[in-house]
Amino acid sequence: MKRQMVLAGLCMALAGGGARAASDDLKHFVRVSPRDSRYFELDDGKPYIPIGLNLIAPPKGDMAVMDEWLAKLEAQGGNYVRVWLGNACFDVENAKSGAYDEEKAKNIDQLLVLARKHGIRVKLCVDFFRHLGEGTQTWAAKPLQHVRNGGLATNMAEWVNSPACRQRYKGKYDFYAKRYGSDPSIFGWELWNEMNAVVGGDVRGWTAEMLPELHKRFPKNLCVQSLGSFDSDGARAIYADICRLPDNDVAQVHRYLDLGAKLEICHSPVDVFAADAVRELQAFNLKKPILLAESGGVEPSHSGPSKLYAKDRDGLILHDVLFAPFFAGAAGPGHIWHWDVYVAKNDLWWHFGRFAQAVADIDPPAEAFEAQTIEHPRLRILVLRGKRTVLAWCRDTQATWQSALVEGRAPETLHGISLTLPAPADGGSALTVSAYDPWSGQRSELKPDQGRITLPAFSRSIVVRLRSE
Repeated sequence: MKRQMVLAGLCMALAGGGARAASDDLKHFVRVSPRDSRYFELDDGKPYIPIGLNLIAPPKGDMAVMDEWLAKLEAQGGNYVRVWLGNACFDVENAKSGAYDEEKAKNIDQLLVLARKHGIRVKLCVDFFRHLGEGTQTWAAKPLQHVRNGGLATNMAEWVNSPACRQRYKGKYDFYAKRYGSDPSIFGWELWNEMNAVVGGDVRGWTAEMLPELHKRFPKNLCVQSLGSFDSDGARAIYADICRLPDNDVAQVHRYLDLGAKLEICHSPVDVFAADAVRELQAFNLKKPILLAESGGVEPSHSGPSKLYAKDRDGLILHDVLFAPFFAGAAGPGHIWHWDVYVAKNDLWWHFGRFAQAVADIDPPAEAFEAQTIEHPRLRILVLRGKRTVLAWCRDTQATWQSALVEGRAPETLHGISLTLPAPADGGSALTVSAYDPWSGQRSELKPDQGRITLPAFSRSIVVRLRSE
């Protein structure tokens, strides 16, 4: 009955009645800010920070569940999700290579109706398959692209490299363009999930050809590409190549807590490896937004969701994935994976609201933030120094996934910590200072004493804001 009610509501929305009117913001497209190309804004000049997560598809295609998830995200100030169009729920190319299913596309229609209903933009990842049957990951196979099934290639490398395959694949973009065009409820179009994980082929060449094709068809939407987890030194070269492509509007990085990763930093506290992932891309000297677009915890070498999730009822991993990237200079918070077995199962939606509160009324392009790190004997302090605002995320170095989820130690409440933060770049005649505790949701006004700020008692982390008037 619940599912029938949701679908009935969708039909009413499609017919133009019975649904909440879209907010004014959803009439505007997300763009790279002309004021500061490291951040986003809407095409009316309002700042846009993408607060959300990977929400790849609902279980068994149940759009009622998707509606519930989006409602919970909306209630916490969320405004962004990522979805895989290659998932069985949305896959329009499901029976024959180059043939597109209008009936399956109706699920995408429903998704976009729900997104508008809840004021959330969607990044649409077009595909994710990695082989045509010759690989070992059964979930990543697309046999219909093989010549024996009506396709044009005998293996994935041939599919990636073949001009005929590339030309046929562009027909999928034509299908989406005819049906959706440039739509402001779409955050952007993503070519592929982790393209460098495909079994062979010229990934860079394919990406360089296909990104302009997306731009031609969706001139008002962002167009992006994604790569696999940055968990080895060998990933740096392909990341540099793909991030620097001029038609790749956003530099995206994936990285997880993974004890099987070659890079030791992937074994570190979550806030450490998440901030470092952003800095890796900053080192490419890019003039574009950076996002930690996938993160979380996995069993060694991505063999499954982290077993730590069952113990992480407080959402320590999610908290660090959200806060660390933004305070390291990314265009938004990190976007967690494992939306179902972690976020939904542990009912952790409230963390998105706490991040939204921490950055409320902040206009990153106007501030021209510069990321800094301040040394402290107990805290890791990530600072964004702007023209009129300074934001500092103060993270207890001793409250880690290891201490909380492996050793079972409760976080210590810290008292009487004082520190000195830089003033806003443009100064000002008056300075207000406040602290926001993202774990309790409490905000308090602070009074500096000869330039030093004494923090209220807190555990795990706290955010300090300096504002010049």
